[in-house]
Amino acid sequence: MTTTIRVAHSPDSDDAFMFYALATDKIDTAGIKYVHELQDIETLNRRALAAELEVTAVSIHAYAYLSDKYALLPHGASMGEGYGPRLVARKPLKRADLPGLRIAVPGTLTSAFLALKLYCPNVDTHVVPFDEIIDHVKAGGADVGLLIHEGQLTYGDEGLHLVEDLGMWWATETGGLPLPLGGNVIRKDLGPDLMRKVSRHLRDSIAYGLEHRTAALAHAQAYGRGLDDAQTDEFVGMYVNQRTLDYGAEGRKAVQLLLDRGFEAGLIPHRVSVEWADD
Repeated sequence: MTTTIRVAHSPDSDDAFMFYALATDKIDTAGIKYVHELQDIETLNRRALAAELEVTAVSIHAYAYLSDKYALLPHGASMGEGYGPRLVARKPLKRADLPGLRIAVPGTLTSAFLALKLYCPNVDTHVVPFDEIIDHVKAGGADVGLLIHEGQLTYGDEGLHLVEDLGMWWATETGGLPLPLGGNVIRKDLGPDLMRKVSRHLRDSIAYGLEHRTAALAHAQAYGRGLDDAQTDEFVGMYVNQRTLDYGAEGRKAVQLLLDRGFEAGLIPHRVSVEWADD
């Protein structure tokens, strides 16, 4: 009997790289059929709130509201190692300039949004689809844009100025910890045996991509939204690496710390204890 598992992730180059082997049947999935669904991360966060999907990429911020139904897989992390979501503007600005300015954000459940509110609580935000933020800021729809995904590399080509790299700020704040951005979660009602099998397949997919980087990059290039080959390579390297195979003790510490700080700042309504799928 074939078991069907829906795996949802963002239509961007790093997730495409991560799921390349699974999407192109490069690994033996032992009777499990994986159906891929591609949507932006904020939509996936909202769908996970309703527990629609067996496995999905989510923002670490969103996990705070999902921990009753989902466990966090020990692989699949997108972590900013001294870099991360970037605040950009049409003119040079400083942190002190931000209160009261209008900031376009990619979603209120994104980790980028949580990091922004920890960095500067008194900002006026409104949600704009992540791939429209640069144009929105350029057109004057917002004073500042909060960029995730490929826009982190291309904003300068659009004539925008960096206000702050929130991953760099977080590293300074935490003594060098990476900024947890996204992760993969698995629904707990699948049961421990199936959860273990699915977890192994997803980890094998990430490992295959890292071991067959040229082929995986060629697959990911189709999802690069304006990145050339070199930029796709750079972007994938930023967010798919050995930390993606395993958070490690430092990565797990960073996830818990981000959620703790969100609670202590009143941005998350309850304290969250992270449940890992391998615990």
